[in-house]
Amino acid sequence: MLKRGEAGVSGCCVLDVRLWGKESGLSRPYPVVCHLLDTSAVFQELWDVVVSNETRLAVAGALGLGLAEARSVVSFWAGLHDIGKISPPFQAQAPLLYGPVRADPAYVSAPGAEGESDFRHERASHWSLYSLLAEAGYPNDERLMHRSVSHQVAQLLGGHHGVFGAVLKAKQARRASDYNPGLGQCGWAEQRQVHFAELRRVTGAYAVPQGGLPAGLAVVVAGLVVVADWLASQASVIEPRIPGLGWAGTMAEIDAHWQGAVKRAPEVVKTARLGRAKFSAGEFGAMFPFTPNSLQRDLVEHLPSMIDEHGPGLVLVTAPTGDGKTEAALFAAALMGHAAGARGLYFALPTMGTADAMLRRVEAFASRALSGERALMLLHSMAWLSSPDGDGPAGVSDDLADKGVISAGRGTVVEAEGWLRGAKRGLLAPLGVGTIDQALGAVLPLRYNVLRLLGLSDKVFVVDEAHAYGPWMHQLLVRLLEWLGEMRAPVVLLSATLTGRTAGSLVDAYRRGAGIAEPSGVVPRYPGWLFASVTAEMVSPARGVKSDRVRTLRVSHRSVAWDALESAGAPVLEGGRRAVLREVLAPVAAGGGTALVCCTTVAEAQQTYRDVRAAFPELVVSPGGVRLLHSRYPADERARITAECAAAYGKPEGGPVSVRPASVLVATQVVEQSLDFDFDLVVSDLAPIAQLLQRAGRGRRHRRGPLGRPAWAAAEDEPVLVVLDPLTAEASRPPRSWGAVYDAGLLTRTSRVLQERALGGIAVPDDVQWLVDEVYEEEFVDRLEGAARDELVRLDEERLSGEAAERHLAAWTSICSPADVKGDLSKLSVRDAGVTQELLTTRLGADTGRVLCLYRQPCGRATLDPEGTAEVPGGGRWGLRPAELAEVARRVAPVPGRWLRGGEPDTAVPQEWGTHPSLRDLVLLYMAPAGEGSWVCQYGRFTISMSGVGLKAH
Repeated sequence: MLKRGEAGVSGCCVLDVRLWGKESGLSRPYPVVCHLLDTSAVFQELWDVVVSNETRLAVAGALGLGLAEARSVVSFWAGLHDIGKISPPFQAQAPLLYGPVRADPAYVSAPGAEGESDFRHERASHWSLYSLLAEAGYPNDERLMHRSVSHQVAQLLGGHHGVFGAVLKAKQARRASDYNPGLGQCGWAEQRQVHFAELRRVTGAYAVPQGGLPAGLAVVVAGLVVVADWLASQASVIEPRIPGLGWAGTMAEIDAHWQGAVKRAPEVVKTARLGRAKFSAGEFGAMFPFTPNSLQRDLVEHLPSMIDEHGPGLVLVTAPTGDGKTEAALFAAALMGHAAGARGLYFALPTMGTADAMLRRVEAFASRALSGERALMLLHSMAWLSSPDGDGPAGVSDDLADKGVISAGRGTVVEAEGWLRGAKRGLLAPLGVGTIDQALGAVLPLRYNVLRLLGLSDKVFVVDEAHAYGPWMHQLLVRLLEWLGEMRAPVVLLSATLTGRTAGSLVDAYRRGAGIAEPSGVVPRYPGWLFASVTAEMVSPARGVKSDRVRTLRVSHRSVAWDALESAGAPVLEGGRRAVLREVLAPVAAGGGTALVCCTTVAEAQQTYRDVRAAFPELVVSPGGVRLLHSRYPADERARITAECAAAYGKPEGGPVSVRPASVLVATQVVEQSLDFDFDLVVSDLAPIAQLLQRAGRGRRHRRGPLGRPAWAAAEDEPVLVVLDPLTAEASRPPRSWGAVYDAGLLTRTSRVLQERALGGIAVPDDVQWLVDEVYEEEFVDRLEGAARDELVRLDEERLSGEAAERHLAAWTSICSPADVKGDLSKLSVRDAGVTQELLTTRLGADTGRVLCLYRQPCGRATLDPEGTAEVPGGGRWGLRPAELAEVARRVAPVPGRWLRGGEPDTAVPQEWGTHPSLRDLVLLYMAPAGEGSWVCQYGRFTISMSGVGLKAH
């Protein structure tokens, strides 16, 4: 070892700069002490420019330290994260560097210690730091290890690779190297001690915390440690700072390296765009280029005084589709974000399509209402393919594409670039728009879930379509709201159809996380809003507002015989669904205008499309006369159809408005949420009342005036919803083809309510809340008698037991509430097999697969397109190039998993394509031409076809 006096000294031991911390991709090895110093310096900069003053004060208060002392202490902790690299198994990963150390008699370890590859360096950090911190005077209680400050910090730092280790047992912790030979013995322990002491000296972290961190603050600090480590580990950061030959780690050299790290840290953090956006306290008119409607005006008049008196909290907005909820939410977010000093916003939506559509609106809001760092991310599983400009794929660098990054395209001036586009980093951007699953992953025990919690901890969290999630995702949202309440993050919830019980569960979860156990007893008003403070036990009574557009929804309830899957050439059954469709769509074909036909399944939508074309040939000859939209298209084709629909059925751009040419869109549930489409007529198969009201909201949604509607739809404030109801005296159960898409009991309840209540029309918005609550009320069965009552009771029991099972699954899969952490961060990492992000991206119980059609051309080669112009990429040693990967991913389509059971040879993705997540479990379908633009292949027991109506199987 080095001679005393040549390096930093602790006791009788000197710092050994031969111990490396980084070496891959570098010109020379980087001493571990240098990486510890760099990480501490970056953490200090994150603390100064990313962490809010409120959070800094809370951390200092929890530790019982002053602000300056807390800054030094937590940055010291951050540097300690990799002290476990001073261990035989880690150093042995670079044999040439390990050789001299191994030969040094000062280093003693058990035989084979360097082979303990399962004893990773982060575990070594956890085990060794417990005793190092205890010896440094940190409070310690071996009887209750999880409450010991020394153990909490050690466990927190041992989790810097995304998983927290279990609480140590006192007996084992006292003899750590005996239980873990990978720690090494003499020499190794001394080096960890001297590195610990040198880092403490340069950071000035001599203050000793008197208490530990509560769960919310612990995950914030843990997340910041990960970020600091990642930033300091960039080759571009390390390479210029590699010490020269002869660098010995003397006290003066350590001090010089530290000063250089502190000087460089601001640029490192700034380049990553991890700063803070700043919400203005401006007026509504400064944020939006229009005057507020009645809902927005009521928020403008009353919310500011509530926030001034009680602080920020949760705002729940309930209003019909098209009533300006998005702008209301963004205004409320600006007010609460300003009051809370929040660093940004995340806008969560139910689907990728709705997230893509929202990006521009949030960008426009940010340009008017925020200053400071406004890096904006689009976040969902396929966001790396999205271009906000709609003019092609996003730019994806080779290394990012290989890692399966989440990124936005290049089109927006506030778009996040560079470092934020790396995997697992998207929620760290100040601003984000994406799918709800990106946020809910924070409460699953996934690797690096603390990064998601950190990303949401100091933002305003906006949830659109809060009613749109099933029981298990609702339960995960409840858990997330508990964590956001604990972290005092402002929240805005939006819904068009939310039951009172559901609203109460969301508000109470947020308050529970904030330490307020008393139920709120909220009763939402429709349309209206309410406010719940996160710092006081104040919940405002829901404020009802007068809608600027009072309408009467005319419901035409039609009981029909179910013949939806009959071929287009089959005789039309009187009283059947096909006959009623011909009747209600006839005015469209004759007088112009637009209609939506919303079907329950993709197969029924495909057959309905064919039937409408057969019934109205005059529409077929007109461009866009009959369109079809569902999920079972390749991604690029679905995007093209959606864009075409937005142009045909979207909001008028200004100028004179006229009656639109006759056009019918046949679609599935994909049109229910957040798509700003307007139709003169809406026709829907029976669905639960909430879904029907969502679909009805697409009826005469925009003000087109008397010249913009056909004569048969002139009453703009009396939109018509035709409900095709298969529940008749002869058929009391839903069609078998619907499977488990909807709960049969809710369909029965909705059918009866429509028959009883809809004859005089439904007043929108006044009747909406009680209509939704009525369908779900427990006493509903008391209206029925005999067999009908018994059947509904049975169906209700099935639904309630299914919902209970989903809630149980959420409890099984999710992390615990913050109140239950109680000093043991491993509770955030314990999970059973099968708990993955994919659980969130598909509906619970949905049997899904993904396919890529390859089209065999007459010459025998396969192409990505039927026309034969897009070659199938070959790949190579490093997998597909980014452009090739994007070309493949844009052509993938989802299908029912049952289509793919049994399998076929040679349908897996070639090894040469690589292991990008978008290729995972992808099945290749080799399609042969079948005439009339159709392509087919045999896969197991199914014949799968691709044509203008998308994918089908029989």
